[in-house]
Amino acid sequence: MKSDMTDPMPCRQKLISNLEKAVHPCPPDLNQYDPTAVMALFMFNQAIPKLLFIQKADVAGYPWRNQMAFPGGHVDAADDSPLETALRELEEELCIHPANVEVIGSIGHFQTINHKDIQAFTGIWNQQDPIRYDPVEIRRIFQIPVSHLAALHREKGYLGYTPPIMDLTYPFEDVVIWGVTAKILHHMLDALLAQ
Repeated sequence: MKSDMTDPMPCRQKLISNLEKAVHPCPPDLNQYDPTAVMALFMFNQAIPKLLFIQKADVAGYPWRNQMAFPGGHVDAADDSPLETALRELEEELCIHPANVEVIGSIGHFQTINHKDIQAFTGIWNQQDPIRYDPVEIRRIFQIPVSHLAALHREKGYLGYTPPIMDLTYPFEDVVIWGVTAKILHHMLDALLAQ
């Protein structure tokens, strides 16, 4: 039976395999960027596999106001690695304990217009923790079906093609994933949908 991201239940092992064997963006000259890390979490405990997103708080003057993102943040001096940063931020932002995340690995580096280098990691969350978050920082949590994102990726002609950043969008319900989060998602979907 064929299994891909448009099926109701994509194969977990194919997802891991495709992410591990893909060629991911290399780090830039880190002297020119502030290092940050995010964690893109897959959930397989439901009928349809999903990806976890946060929507930043609606706070006047906040540079990421209302933006969709993966959980993450700045690398602290006390962090042993960017992966540790991603897992620490995940726990701080959503109370998801690192022991409940099966880390798949890094999917590369993505830069923002404000000189941040984001190393993106992927993992699978066993959903043993209840999500808790501070509404001062996070407005909402979204669990978006991977099949929805994969269908958009194909329908918009993104598969194997990266459009200009202002045209790269993934709408869902009343929100739109854009900017660097869309760049990360685009790269990840290209890897997942590889034959």
